[in-house]
Amino acid sequence: MVMPKLNIGDQAPDISLPAIDGSTFEMSSMKGRRVILTFFRFSSCPFCNIRIDRIIKRWGEFPDDTVIVGVFDAQIDELSMRMGKRGVPFTIVADETYRHFNENGVEKSYARFMWGAMRSPITMILATLKGYIPMTMSISKMSTLPADILIDEEGKVVDAHYCKDTVDHLPIDRLISFASGD
Repeated sequence: MVMPKLNIGDQAPDISLPAIDGSTFEMSSMKGRRVILTFFRFSSCPFCNIRIDRIIKRWGEFPDDTVIVGVFDAQIDELSMRMGKRGVPFTIVADETYRHFNENGVEKSYARFMWGAMRSPITMILATLKGYIPMTMSISKMSTLPADILIDEEGKVVDAHYCKDTVDHLPIDRLISFASGD
């Protein structure tokens, strides 16, 4: 059962999940820091991987102390294998039970997944050329719609962007601006 979406002013979700670097990410330890929390889809999601590539490409524009956490619907071993060698400069975690997706209002829509794929053929081609092929046939996994949540130093949600489709994220310029204190 999907819980209500996060709203501006809500307390940050209480997340404790295994990260691909072997640590455990604890949202409760982030007080005093701004956090960009993204609920991605599954580890081989072409759109998610292109999004990560685009953030990595612009990583030098983020402040040194930026905290980005990418949550994936995946088993930690499989996620570590797929993401571990990519040199992702931020935290990647596995929600092996899909609990945090459900508790934070992340939606599923096969129609909106298909719309995202149709409206972004260039991104799909780029993803395919980079070898980002969806390694799942699970309609459930494919129909997950991402969400970008911005959390301030006090642990409060300042923006909760629930994506309209699979490619509708907050602009990277917005993430940089937020991480920089704007």
